Amino acid sequence: METEKEKMIHGDLYLAGGEELKKDRRKAKILLHRLNVKEYRITKNARLILAELIPNSGKNLYIEPPFHCDYGYNIFCGENVYFNVNCVVLDCNKVTIGSNTLLGPGVQIYTATHPLDAVTRRTHEMAFPITIGSDCWIGGNAIICPGVTIGNGCVIGAGSVVTKDIPDNSLAVGNPAKVIKKLNQNIQELDL
Repeated sequence: METEKEKMIHGDLYLAGGEELKKDRRKAKILLHRLNVKEYRITKNARLILAELIPNSGKNLYIEPPFHCDYGYNIFCGENVYFNVNCVVLDCNKVTIGSNTLLGPGVQIYTATHPLDAVTRRTHEMAFPITIGSDCWIGGNAIICPGVTIGNGCVIGAGSVVTKDIPDNSLAVGNPAKVIKKLNQNIQELDL
């Protein structure tokens, strides 16, 4: 029989009030308090806190406090990932962020969602994974909804709400976000 944590990670209906999940959220909140209140600067100690909070990250993860997440251990970052201030990651399911990706201030990443049926919604939640590719720039206050994949080399405009997958090398803007331009098509023509 699956635990509530296993159900959560598999994208099934689960009970968020289970003891194991409450314990995990409590641990994350303690670490976030240390990061957001006691440190509030990226110090050696803050880097140790981040390593414990987000153990599945590559080199040079940089997070400007304040930062908020549910668990931390469901966030998987490549190398050189940057979160600006006030980012929120509801990581009830896996959040994968590729290398060299920048997230602007106030970006919100939501794996968590709720059933449409009101009676089921009273007790249960669901969560679907989110993937953001490498070399992306997610503009300030963008919202990434559950189950979305953003390809490599994408730019998501500030304030956009991403409800559907975005293909590689796309500029997407709006609510809901729509691809308005392909990017990096003639990169060899650039005078670097």
